Amino acid sequence: MRFGFTPAQNALRQELRGFLAREIPSGWRGRHFIWMTEEEWRTARQFDRKLGKAGWLTLTWPKEYGGQQRGPMEQAIFLEEMGYHRAPNGGGWAHGPVFVGPTIMHYGSASMKAQHLPPISRGDLIWCQGFSEPIAGSDLSALETSAQRDGDDYLVNGMKHLIGMGHRADWCILAARTDRQAPKHKGVSLFLVDMHSPGIRVELMPTIPKYGAQTRIFFEQVRVPKSCLMGEENKGFYQMMRTMDYERNRIMFAADAARAVDDLTAYVKGHKATAMMRHRLADRRIEAGAAVLLNYRIAWIQEQGRLPTAEASVGKLFTEELRKRVSATAIEMLGMLGQLSFEERRAPNNGAWSDYYLGMVSSTIVGGTSEVQRDIIAQRGLGLPR
Repeated sequence: MRFGFTPAQNALRQELRGFLAREIPSGWRGRHFIWMTEEEWRTARQFDRKLGKAGWLTLTWPKEYGGQQRGPMEQAIFLEEMGYHRAPNGGGWAHGPVFVGPTIMHYGSASMKAQHLPPISRGDLIWCQGFSEPIAGSDLSALETSAQRDGDDYLVNGMKHLIGMGHRADWCILAARTDRQAPKHKGVSLFLVDMHSPGIRVELMPTIPKYGAQTRIFFEQVRVPKSCLMGEENKGFYQMMRTMDYERNRIMFAADAARAVDDLTAYVKGHKATAMMRHRLADRRIEAGAAVLLNYRIAWIQEQGRLPTAEASVGKLFTEELRKRVSATAIEMLGMLGQLSFEERRAPNNGAWSDYYLGMVSSTIVGGTSEVQRDIIAQRGLGLPR
């Protein structure tokens, strides 16, 4: 692995930092879109569109689709800076440009590309990922939502579970079973579904953070045109795996952990720090630096044209478990004050620590549980049997 950056990459980082310094609103508290109030979400959506206008959303897209055709390292730099500065994220620079757009480029028809890529590049639309179900989270091949042919359409029935931003989404990239007789990996298809279609009902799910945005999405006889089928029928499981390849790098979350350590260190400097506090902070800072490098290694492997399967699981596992340790360290150090929310005047760091601690409960589940990551590392990284 190369541990340095090229002059062009350093220039890109400085350009992005200048953009963030100008455009992040004064007083922004750095809350993730999952935990935003309505006012914060509107602010974040404005920021999404500024990113689109400046070309940041399509950094790695091919030039034929209006992108800059940069590499995985440049994308990692972008995500690291966005994570460290806790830039507003209304959902416009998450699922759409990073996951859905590249999937459409690879599998979508010409009409799909013409319809969806321009608004994604501008940050105009919110997408949700309709994969997970109550019995199909870690094992997506077990999903039960169905899509049956009906003339020139499909009729979709079923329910998706723990879907981020489902209540705000304009479109959903949906996985549904199109052949119940086929082996479970081979009977799934992907669709692009308009979330305003008749028969779709979205329910917000109670979450530990007060302003949570996890949802259940119900599909009842939802008519989806055949033109919304992504690529070939019954190839959806393999398309999902490719879509999730774009989710492999967790550097944004590693940078978020580094920022949390820096914020906690700044707070402790203004108070009497015990030896235990100093040692805990030193440990967390070392770990945060390691997490960033583990995720840059993923980008470096991708630049070599290789698939970083085990390495991505190492990065994901280490990064998300680190975030839980950082949040626990903060609560231990701050005591009762760490439990105060942003609504409390005395809350340290505008109440960020309470939200951070509660939000980290799910961090080792989302995107693949820690147990699944350990299995992948053992099998594909160490060559151990199942």
